[in-house]
Amino acid sequence: MRRHLVAAALMILVSAPLQAADVPAHIAAAVAAAERSEKDRERDVRDLPAGLMTFAGIAPDMKIADVFGGGGYWTELMARAVGPQGHVRLVNNVPYFQFAGKEIKPRFDGARLPNTELRLVETCALKLGRESFDMIMIFMSYHDLYYVDEKDGWPGIDASGFLNQLHAALKPGGHLLIVDHAAAAGSGNAPAQALHRIDEAFAKQDIAGHGFELEKTWDGYRNPGDDLTKPVFDPAVRGKTDRFTHLYRKR
Repeated sequence: MRRHLVAAALMILVSAPLQAADVPAHIAAAVAAAERSEKDRERDVRDLPAGLMTFAGIAPDMKIADVFGGGGYWTELMARAVGPQGHVRLVNNVPYFQFAGKEIKPRFDGARLPNTELRLVETCALKLGRESFDMIMIFMSYHDLYYVDEKDGWPGIDASGFLNQLHAALKPGGHLLIVDHAAAAGSGNAPAQALHRIDEAFAKQDIAGHGFELEKTWDGYRNPGDDLTKPVFDPAVRGKTDRFTHLYRKR
């Protein structure tokens, strides 16, 4: 009975043309883990973790950095998927740590996720090391490299330097996984300020210019009904923006 329930749940948490049968066992087990919170399971319906982790090739024993990962939703999922010999580091700056609020303590309390670690850093010094990670993930936060609000504690980021740090931290052939809110074609990085979106073509060019090659894309989060003009927190689109998903390989 449990096997049938897990299979049914996975059908909801993947996106066509990916089917539950295509989800590797270690990813299915990570998503179905009984220890996960009810709040995270509710988020699964929107963020399709089985589909994204399958697309990205999350595998046992990988070392992954979840950059600007906030409260650690993806950190926990990936930690369960990579298993006890793998490792996931949640990397936040002060604003993202504060945004996470009360989510972090219960998620990482005690030895609940022993193959994880938390780091609080400045964006100019991410302290990721050199050739340390198989994958780095930035989920719906890449646009923040081009957002500035010093009054609210978000100073401008040296985006080029930031991307160079990510490149240096990946092992040869390592991967950078980017998911972000799409902006209108040709708008560049300007929509990051008012809309918290970014032009997909700009992202491709920007990231490729820092030593990465686009390996593949995924359409699991696309929404053609989003006209790309509204801020992502607008109730009309919140939680259902058109999002692009790119997997880059370090050159």
